[in-house]
Amino acid sequence: MQNFQFANPTKIIFGKGEIKGLPKEIPSDSKVLVLYGGGSVKKTGLLEAIKEVLKDYQLGEFGGIEPNPTYETLMKAVELIRKENYDFLLAVGGGSVIDGTKFIAAAVPFTQGDPWELVEKHLPIGTALPFATVLTLPATGSEMNNGAVITRKALQAKLPFFSPVTFPRFSILDPVYTYTLPNKQIANGVVDAFVHVMEQYLTYPVAGKVQDRFAEGLLLTLVEEGPIALQDPENYDVRANIMWTATLALNGLIGSGVPQDWSTHMVGHEITALYGLDHAQTLAIVLPSMLEVMKEEKEAKLLQYSERIWNIDVNLSPTEKIELAIEKTRNFFETMGVRTRLSNYGLGEETIEKIIAGLKAHGMVKLGEKGTVTTEVVRQVLGLSL
Repeated sequence: MQNFQFANPTKIIFGKGEIKGLPKEIPSDSKVLVLYGGGSVKKTGLLEAIKEVLKDYQLGEFGGIEPNPTYETLMKAVELIRKENYDFLLAVGGGSVIDGTKFIAAAVPFTQGDPWELVEKHLPIGTALPFATVLTLPATGSEMNNGAVITRKALQAKLPFFSPVTFPRFSILDPVYTYTLPNKQIANGVVDAFVHVMEQYLTYPVAGKVQDRFAEGLLLTLVEEGPIALQDPENYDVRANIMWTATLALNGLIGSGVPQDWSTHMVGHEITALYGLDHAQTLAIVLPSMLEVMKEEKEAKLLQYSERIWNIDVNLSPTEKIELAIEKTRNFFETMGVRTRLSNYGLGEETIEKIIAGLKAHGMVKLGEKGTVTTEVVRQVLGLSL
């Protein structure tokens, strides 16, 4: 196992009806801005419920944070906060709203230049407004980590940033608020969480048995519960397990002390920035092909994955087990309703060089746990993804 440090200050408040405790968590003298996305929080009544719970606070709201939150939209919120002097942010939604709120929280006190530099140049973030979340879409794990991914439409760039000061103070996770989600969003969330685990698990062995077993438990839970969630949307236990799995998939725990990959994500970000595909769709396209191209380097963990997750016959040859494990991974995504080929989304061979150019422009030329996923390797991966 590799050396590591692990700290996660986010308080998790999990279960039915827990938004009632919001006043206990937010300082009473706070001026609170509630941030949300496309309006589903209004349709479900969640926004009104939060307003009622926080009726004794100074409250404002900012809606319209889009999937793959954009710098252009988020800066409007930054301007509003600076003008109206809000001092606490409450993100109500899924990963996009939470990611956007992290950027906003860091951008408001940053007056030395364009806040985009925090993302593009990875400038150190000295301070951020305090913020918390009410999660409505389990997928990204953003409710319990310090990372975010922000898109700048004008530059066709989708880039990550991280900071010790951008952890949520607390996050409320109530599985009931996922009941009304469309199947597409649930499916995307399951695929997103699955690939988050894979990026930290499917690298090479370092005798991190605890991390491996945690990761395998999360993968198995998603394989078991994901299809049920599509068929039985108000099954509380199923939704609770998916919600908690998605949080644990990217709160830093399973990635501590083990190598991490993230090449699938970086390629996926370029596809989204260029062509607007959902994040999970890009991951479902790229991961099976990435595993195929990198199967020799990842052989030991692929064999472990094949046996522990897919129960593949130990009497098969290593090559057969690996090929079958990759096939089962692709089939799982398809079973969830997330297609796994560029052609499924009307994209063809002409996209490959544009994606490669985007990676080069953003300095993503040596990816993967060993830095061996070069642009030539990505070219092979995308060719297999057509």
